[in-house]
Amino acid sequence: MRYLTSFVIVLFFVQSIKSQTYEVGLMAGGANYIGDVGSTYYIAPNDFAIGAIAKWNRSKRHAFRASFLYAQINADDRNGDARREQRGLSFDNSIKELSIGMEYNFWDWFLYDGKPQWTPYIYTGITGFNYGAQAINSNNQIEAYADKWNFAIPMVVGIKKTLGRNFVIGAEIGARYTFTDNLDGSDPDPRFGEGFGNLNNNDWYMFTGITLSYTWGRIPCYCAF
Repeated sequence: MRYLTSFVIVLFFVQSIKSQTYEVGLMAGGANYIGDVGSTYYIAPNDFAIGAIAKWNRSKRHAFRASFLYAQINADDRNGDARREQRGLSFDNSIKELSIGMEYNFWDWFLYDGKPQWTPYIYTGITGFNYGAQAINSNNQIEAYADKWNFAIPMVVGIKKTLGRNFVIGAEIGARYTFTDNLDGSDPDPRFGEGFGNLNNNDWYMFTGITLSYTWGRIPCYCAF
């Protein structure tokens, strides 16, 4: 709770933490879904995703991070195995997510000595996302019947590098394990349709792309936590 409170203070009262280093930037790339319709490949971006990112580099090894991501996802059984191809379902959906958590650097990330820096990193936290709940209609097509919010656990790996003194470029692959099995219409509200597929596994969605951020601030004091 202390970490979360500190991060909120950073985001909304920037003028009070001029001694800290922080970043703001953009995310762009591709998205794909993993579930009961279409391809069974885990990393196969087939639609676009774009967003914004902010970080507070609290030490050389960790940063608090918040992001917003908008992603289109779609799948078609024609791209799946023989059983799915015979079934012939397809769907489109959109994801609007807000995520907050901690990024851990495998190597020291120190932006103040003027030397080039790079490091692999991992990120996790909690994600809240908005999506269209789906169901199969009377024409055997999947369509949205409600706008809903749910939660996901992000699991991200990436690598980042400084560009000059004030810019950082990164590349990352991130899976989101959701707490719903209905991004694809496979587990709808019974009032709107019947389920199909494996109802014991929730859906996932992936982001694969790059980040570009601007960083500034004086050397922080690492003594507090």
